[in-house]
Amino acid sequence: MFRKYLAFNIVFALIALLQLLSIYENIEPLRMASKIAITLSMLLMLSLGTKLKGRFHKRIFAGLVFAMAGDVFQLSSTSDYFMAGLGSFLIAHLCYISAFYLDFRSAPELDKKGARLAIFFGIVVSCGIYFWLRPSLGAMRLPVLVYIFVITLMMMMAAFRNQRVNAISVRLILCGAVCFIISDAALAGNRFVAHFSGADLIVMFSYMLAQYLIVMGAVERKLISSAATL
Repeated sequence: MFRKYLAFNIVFALIALLQLLSIYENIEPLRMASKIAITLSMLLMLSLGTKLKGRFHKRIFAGLVFAMAGDVFQLSSTSDYFMAGLGSFLIAHLCYISAFYLDFRSAPELDKKGARLAIFFGIVVSCGIYFWLRPSLGAMRLPVLVYIFVITLMMMMAAFRNQRVNAISVRLILCGAVCFIISDAALAGNRFVAHFSGADLIVMFSYMLAQYLIVMGAVERKLISSAATL
């Protein structure tokens, strides 16, 4: 798969390296430019790779647009822009969830054992993250709880796609959803619990990987069921 999209992979790797370098060296203009380029490259790849045929790809595209808005808001360190960024990313995750639901709906009776495992894992992870953050959240408890619920639901819906679409798409998107949880947990821990060295690098690396895996999983997606128009 990586050789299949070699040109894009090289460009995206370069953008990612520039973003990480800008964080490490604290080069603000480079950080701003490369952060916007991350989502722009994803939007271009998704558009060219899928022609945005069907509702699934259109919803992933919409999610990327809101993610770009969140990136722009979070370039500012003020609390108002942080909340705007949080809201934008929340909508992006909801767009992804709605796309994953289309695949689940194509054959909801399949893989009930896998669905139960995904639900159990999601509950354990979300409760663990929330109770870790809760003492430090203050007035942010409810917004963060809602956000944790949404990203956990996204991970579960990504798992629910199993046996409905080809295996490579399932694995890529599920890994992307897990990377989102890692990124958001690191961001929240660094902001609310305690600042730790290298937090920004961990957050951005896992975020870029999450977006990359979801987009590549969308590009590689092939429905197994007969609902080929979704």
